[in-house]
Amino acid sequence: LAEITHEDYPDERLIVCHNPLLDQERKRKRQELLRATEKELDKIVLATRRRRQPLQGKDQIGLRVGKVLGRYKMAKHFNLTISATSFDYQPDEARIAAEEQLDGLYVIRTTVPADEMDSHEVVRGYKSLSAVERAFRSMKTVDLKVRPIHHRLPNRVRAHVLLCMLAYYVEWHMRQALAPILFDDEDQAAAEAQRSSVVAKAQRSPSAQRKAQRKRTEDDLPVHSFQTLLKDLATLTKNHLYFDSKQTTTSMLAEPTQLQARAFELLGVPLAM
Repeated sequence: LAEITHEDYPDERLIVCHNPLLDQERKRKRQELLRATEKELDKIVLATRRRRQPLQGKDQIGLRVGKVLGRYKMAKHFNLTISATSFDYQPDEARIAAEEQLDGLYVIRTTVPADEMDSHEVVRGYKSLSAVERAFRSMKTVDLKVRPIHHRLPNRVRAHVLLCMLAYYVEWHMRQALAPILFDDEDQAAAEAQRSSVVAKAQRSPSAQRKAQRKRTEDDLPVHSFQTLLKDLATLTKNHLYFDSKQTTTSMLAEPTQLQARAFELLGVPLAM
């Protein structure tokens, strides 16, 4: 991390982050795209030079070249020469080298003073926005599947948003309690210790990795996702029994499995018979 100042942002802190893995990945991806683009452009060069029915005309040559550049998005890295009877290209090495200097770098801007949040805390806060994205995805698609409702009155809009937030609030607390039997990582401190720096990719704790590999918990119970666990718990039924021509009634809860009993234990919910 490096904190810099810039005259265009006098009231903001600029924190420059460098991710070595992202640096390597972008360089690898760029080289693959450049090679693929050159391979296709070479075919066009040969097509303009063949003896029988050569590719001619600026429009026709430009159309073929445009399809290639549109596919690989590498137009900015090539200098093109197109005439009525020929086509040639050269990689723009200076521009490629200039772009490589920025690989793995990104800048976070903030107005929060340094005495309130240092550079590491700012980056950690920025990365925590992924939790907001997961929450939104959970509400709309994965778990809660809140359907869109087109409210117009302000109080109804606020009520709808409040209900969405309350539903996710319940789910969040359930996930925290049920983490030992879910694929979710329950040891965040150990997971954080696996990272080489705050800008590095998030890692899973050793216990979470063991659960993912074995598909079993430390208690030798099957590990579930949140969705499959809810489906399993939904099979636990409460039966109403009637005796003496329905004059006498009683209720009996189906016997829970070991996993179901453990889930309700973690949630702190007693199973009343």
